[in-house]
Amino acid sequence: MSDPTRTYLDFERPLAELEAKIEELESLAGSSGEDSPDTAEETARLRHKANEQLAALYSKLDPWRKTQVARHPERPHFRDYRKALIEDFEELCGDRRFSEDAAIVGGLGRFRGRSVMVIGHEKGHDTETRIKHNFGMARPEGYRKAIRLMDLAEKFDLPVLTFVDTAGAYPGLGAEERGQSEAIARSTERCINLGTPLISTVTGEGGSGGAVALASGNVVMMLEHSIYSVISPEGCASILWKDSARAKDAAVAMKVTAPDLLELKIVDEVIPEPIGGAHRHPAEIMRAVGNAIEKHLIALEGLSPDALRKQRRERFLAIGRMENGG
Repeated sequence: MSDPTRTYLDFERPLAELEAKIEELESLAGSSGEDSPDTAEETARLRHKANEQLAALYSKLDPWRKTQVARHPERPHFRDYRKALIEDFEELCGDRRFSEDAAIVGGLGRFRGRSVMVIGHEKGHDTETRIKHNFGMARPEGYRKAIRLMDLAEKFDLPVLTFVDTAGAYPGLGAEERGQSEAIARSTERCINLGTPLISTVTGEGGSGGAVALASGNVVMMLEHSIYSVISPEGCASILWKDSARAKDAAVAMKVTAPDLLELKIVDEVIPEPIGGAHRHPAEIMRAVGNAIEKHLIALEGLSPDALRKQRRERFLAIGRMENGG
């Protein structure tokens, strides 16, 4: 059955009309208590057509449409991955210097039998929680909390799993007054110097230094329809062309999509999403993310702290390096 509460993106409008028609036919059949052969046949025909249209739409997403999918409000967020993948989670709050920042959530837990530290951006799922978590845009205390948790992870020899989904760090005056750029830089530095395995997954938006501060790992993965960039397409368009309406052009020029970033060796793996995106099949995508994390954790197990630091350093120094001396 189609979901009448589903949010449709602009390019999905034809699909929305089909699924609304399916919902109407199913509702009529349910209210009458009878499912006539004609109604059942028409419903099946429309559902088949809707599935074909969905597959066609998602097989040719351009960078701007991928950006829209990455921002979909129903896309799984950190709390969903944490509930699906982490057992016995114990949240750890506060930076021990100023306050608690809810845009970054972290704590101890067990991932498939392994004790881990897990940290991620949380955007919220409704108006109340989006305001609480500041739409995933962290203030300095959020990054300082992340540093504190990574310190604990290293002390107790725990792998760190980070989940990145933010439009960027919070740009407000108070955040700048409390040292936003310094906090981001130190969080990035802590990732690079961490003596335990660090696996980062971009699940939605990977925006600017606010993302890099949690994504400087031994392995950086992206979901197929996520994006990762130094600035948002709208911000880039405003700077280059003084016109945020040209965000679509900016998204293409910036190469924000997972295939482009894999080719550039900025990310190490792209996790395929089910047809229709992660927001239509959350359980399936979270299971795939868990499998990918487990694979890389096994590969990193046994490496010494110095070997992990060296691998991470070499990985980042190799980004943008030309081969054959070119």
